[in-house]
Amino acid sequence: MGFGWILSLIVVFIWIVVILLIAIPMDRKYIVRTNGKIDYKKTTIFLRWNVFDTLTLVLAIYTIICVQTLNLLVSFGQNAENSFVQFFTNQSQAFVIVTIAYLFFRLTNTLKSVQARWEHE
Repeated sequence: MGFGWILSLIVVFIWIVVILLIAIPMDRKYIVRTNGKIDYKKTTIFLRWNVFDTLTLVLAIYTIICVQTLNLLVSFGQNAENSFVQFFTNQSQAFVIVTIAYLFFRLTNTLKSVQARWEHE
C-alpha cells in the first residue's frame, strides 16, 4: 500500500463524514414518514434544490478535477507507483460511484414525489 492510497482513504473518510453530517439531519428534518415509509406527497424536499444537491455538485466538480489530473499525470509518463497517481485513481473511482449513485437516488425520489402528487389531481 502506497502513501497515495492511504491518503486517499483518509480523504474519502472525511468526505463521507461531511456527507453524513449533512444528510442525516436533513433526513430527520425534511422527510415526512408515515408508518415508517416516506410520504412522497407531503415531502417537498425532493422537488427543490437543497444543500445535499449543492454538495453533490461540489463532489462532481471535485471528481472531474481528479480525473483530469490523473489524465495529465498518466500523459506525462507517471505510473501506478507514483503516490499522486494512486491518490487520484482512488479518488476518481470512489466519487464517480458516489455521484452516479446519488443521481440515481435523486431521480427515483423526484419521480416518486411527482407521481404521488399527480395521482390525486
